[in-house]
Amino acid sequence: MQCPKCKAKMLPVSVGDVEVDRCANCAGLWFDTREHEVLKNVKGSERIDDGGAALSAIHDAMRDYPCPRCGGAMVPMTVHHQPHIHYEQCITCGGAYFDAGEFADYKELTLAEALNRFFALLRE
Repeated sequence: MQCPKCKAKMLPVSVGDVEVDRCANCAGLWFDTREHEVLKNVKGSERIDDGGAALSAIHDAMRDYPCPRCGGAMVPMTVHHQPHIHYEQCITCGGAYFDAGEFADYKELTLAEALNRFFALLRE
């Protein structure tokens, strides 16, 4: 597969039984349907996201590109309790693309995010 943002080759990386694709150049990550949700709960899975925030900033604003898996439309998404995280998801196959550093950030709630989540649950 080719990286949708920088066009470099994406290589498979595995965490247990889950295989995702990581760009050899910009370190962006491609997750097939719901793999990012599965790996969020797997201890140590953040190690697949080794690109860092500096690489993320370069490509984060890029939004208009087709799905690298099926060619479908990619739409911008945010994480409910972490609205600063912006990733893209395919409306056809459900795959998701995270820029470098975004998955590691997605995995870990900061204290402020955890408190916001807690108080949101109390209001419900």
